[in-house]
Amino acid sequence: MKRISLSLLLLLALTGVTVAQQHSEQNHSKYVPPKDPLVQQKLSQWQDIKFGLLMHWGTYSQWGIVESWSLCPEDEGWCERRGPHAANWYEYKKAYENLQTTFNPTRFNPERWADAAKNAGMKYVVFTTKHHDGFCMFDSKQTDYKITSAKSPFSSNPRSNVTKEVFNAFRNQNFMVGAYFSKPDWNTPTYWDPYFPPKDRNVSYSPVRYPDRWQKFKDFTYNQIEELMTGYGKVDILWLDGGWVRPFSTIDSTISWQKTIPYDQDIDMARIARMGRSHQPGLLVVDRTVTGEFENYVTPEQSIPDQYMPIPWESCMTMGDSWSYIPKENFKSTRKLIHTLVDIVAKNGNLLLNIAPGPDGEWHEEAYSRLEEIGKWMTINGESIYGTKPVTPYRKEQWAFTGKGSSVYMTYLPKEGETLPASLPLTDISMEKGKTVTMLGYNKPLKVVKTTNGLTVQIPEAARKQLASQPAWVFRVS
Repeated sequence: MKRISLSLLLLLALTGVTVAQQHSEQNHSKYVPPKDPLVQQKLSQWQDIKFGLLMHWGTYSQWGIVESWSLCPEDEGWCERRGPHAANWYEYKKAYENLQTTFNPTRFNPERWADAAKNAGMKYVVFTTKHHDGFCMFDSKQTDYKITSAKSPFSSNPRSNVTKEVFNAFRNQNFMVGAYFSKPDWNTPTYWDPYFPPKDRNVSYSPVRYPDRWQKFKDFTYNQIEELMTGYGKVDILWLDGGWVRPFSTIDSTISWQKTIPYDQDIDMARIARMGRSHQPGLLVVDRTVTGEFENYVTPEQSIPDQYMPIPWESCMTMGDSWSYIPKENFKSTRKLIHTLVDIVAKNGNLLLNIAPGPDGEWHEEAYSRLEEIGKWMTINGESIYGTKPVTPYRKEQWAFTGKGSSVYMTYLPKEGETLPASLPLTDISMEKGKTVTMLGYNKPLKVVKTTNGLTVQIPEAARKQLASQPAWVFRVS
């Protein structure tokens, strides 16, 4: 994932500017809609399902550290090296890459993940087939730095081709399937050339001065993606990370992290997209942060736009604090997660929620608990989420507005400790003749009375008792 420096976060906090406003992907004026009818159709399907699962998983889970970034020789907090090899980058990189020889997730059971995600109401999955460190969680023929290599103890397991197993398990539950793939690769010598030690996250040599070397990297990338597009069943989304690998002409100098990109790193996305769609018709291509025809939807990271956005978008966020597995995680409350989903959907987005498996191949049990609790709410209130469109004013104070067909859903997001009152004012809604108001989970019509300030819905005691434990309450006007 893209990282934002601590100093930038502090600056934003001091100036009152949100991280969301710093994301170029929220400048929707530059969005390019897809022209391919099959891509349009799949994009519409994806927009209707609203809620997905992202998983960051690799050898780094054994150390309980940030994914890949400790290899990056930048002076940033998330890149900080720890442990006995921290003082010497070359020794650290060797020890990190040697994790391949001990990675043995014997509790790997993707069916349990798929069941839990389905019961939570999730409808699509994006899995890290390869992160920036270059370690492949699939059986790539382009490298031996992979989980199926004889160097890896898990290679003898019949389920060692982890990506294939994950995709099959989720596809069997009717999920849309997405392949996360890192464009940069810090293991291959055609990106970080040993002759030119890296100074930062970028390619370590000038592609202009060494075009043959860069072409080898482009072909390496193309070939790995083609493996994923041809050997892993139906794939719906190609989710590309590492936005500094991009044509120099696309750099937005107003974005701090993009200003540090020193070279043109064009990997020929047109060729990649054409190949991907030749094998996977209608494939959604998400070249993150690289605005243009190969960013079919935009992906604000760990943030939610302040306002409704009229383009396809998805907030990718962590259930806890970290993208990768850490032994003691600080998971967000069920209430916070549901409010996040409702807020995003009311602004026309999807939520892609990250859970990180551990070195044994399992999630924290608390992650399962959160999904189960979310699922209970979605079982009652899912109709206000799936297949809906935002309705003006989208979000106002503690209300979120969506609609489907002839129904409008008004979701009330209570504050911490707030209980369901005997009456609530209905803002920004007009009651035409013949319209009724019900609460999802309590389908008897509710009484609506006119007041000097508009309309108020009265909530009977039976409904308040029945729905008291709900983290958000949905009123349907139909």
